[in-house]
Amino acid sequence: MLRKRLEMVSKMVRKGVSVVDIGTDHAYLPIYLVENGICARAVAADVVPGPLRNAQKNIALHHLEDKIQTRLSDGLDGLAPEDGDDFIFAGMGGTLIVELLERTEWIRDPAKRFIIQPMTHGEDVRRFLCSNGFEILREDVCEDSGRLYIALCAEYTGRVTEHPASFYYTGKLTECLKGEARLYLSRQTERLSTAIDALEKSGGSDPELRKAVDQMKESSFYC
Repeated sequence: MLRKRLEMVSKMVRKGVSVVDIGTDHAYLPIYLVENGICARAVAADVVPGPLRNAQKNIALHHLEDKIQTRLSDGLDGLAPEDGDDFIFAGMGGTLIVELLERTEWIRDPAKRFIIQPMTHGEDVRRFLCSNGFEILREDVCEDSGRLYIALCAEYTGRVTEHPASFYYTGKLTECLKGEARLYLSRQTERLSTAIDALEKSGGSDPELRKAVDQMKESSFYC
């Protein structure tokens, strides 16, 4: 059974496509997607040999060697466009995810989708996507083991978009009707408010972040 954060990610995968799971660890997600008929085939990729061996063992236990390949790869470096349609980055920090994406030119393909579940710095991911011609199609949030996790799905359109400062911290979660979304956004606002207050007390300033916090406090989700 998948953890809730991975189940949330699985719901963003298009039915019938091939999927690549970057940083797969034990390959739980590709196994789930194939066994449940969501994907016909998958690639489970990881940069560390140990986790990749764990993935291979799990794939063999489920008798899915003919449907799930494993690949030793640092991000997308060891992969090619034809390896998949939906590419998943789950369980990594947002800053690292951006580093992995920005060094791969072929991600700029309207046929591909990128499903991202950043553990931290979701704002870095949103900023990269919007400034590099990607559209964020949807976002979601869930609670898993007492922590709130977000996930988003994006595809390349070639249109560079600008947003209010707050968007990079809230994304499309303001459109989500789930109670977890309101809780996440409220906590995000409070966390950033604390950070900006501490910065200003020490004599520093971040006008863009202050603008984002003010916009977030003015929004209905904060009421």
